[in-house]
Amino acid sequence: MSCTGPVRRILGCRLDGPTLAGALDLIRDFIASGRPHQIVTLNAEMAYRASEDALLRDIINRAALVTPDGAGVVWASRLLGSPVPERVAGVDLVEGLAARAAREGWRLFLYGAAPGVAEKARERLLARYPSLAITGTAHGYLSPAEERELLARLRQARPDVLLVALGSPRQEYWIDRHLKELGIPVAMGVGGTLDVLAGEVSRAPRWMQRLGLEWLYRVAQDPRRVKRVLALPKFILKVGGQALKARIKDARPAP
Repeated sequence: MSCTGPVRRILGCRLDGPTLAGALDLIRDFIASGRPHQIVTLNAEMAYRASEDALLRDIINRAALVTPDGAGVVWASRLLGSPVPERVAGVDLVEGLAARAAREGWRLFLYGAAPGVAEKARERLLARYPSLAITGTAHGYLSPAEERELLARLRQARPDVLLVALGSPRQEYWIDRHLKELGIPVAMGVGGTLDVLAGEVSRAPRWMQRLGLEWLYRVAQDPRRVKRVLALPKFILKVGGQALKARIKDARPAP
């Protein structure tokens, strides 16, 4: 069941509707509980993939919080008649989380991205928030033996929040597989967010973000992403089909 507002389903995936501030308040509550929680930042590409991947869809629907990360899912929520109040982009959520963590004393751990990126993101975050506690970093290209060492490090470090930047859906699978054994209160897949925080990748201008064109800016920066963008028209068609079926069902006379 959704933890914030009405239950929304986009291609079979649950979508919660918190504002950015509301999501941060929920994270505070998750940390206070001490129990492990997975947060999923849902975008159109992930939703489309999950519509054909039962395991990923199940992980999304079991998550403690599913935020609307991307203009596509915000549009879909409107078309399906249960609009979310705003987009909660993963980068914005992580930046808000870092600021809040510095005030509240929450401990973070950064895992993923290319070698050196997580450490650079750590340095830049600490320059902005000197009181922020980051208990460790690790890149996302570990051998099986190194990954076992990472799990031991995480159990010893005991962060309040683990940010996993392995790309979707690998990061969602990884968190689902290890969260209970680690017992970390909050674990969230953050995709390319560490690259942005490290200054390796720039975000789209604000006007492009407002128009829902951030994906286009990313493709211009990295043309290899065009294959991922091909999921967008498929997502639009599938969501349109879901909306049409719902309207036909609503139009049927009651028995």
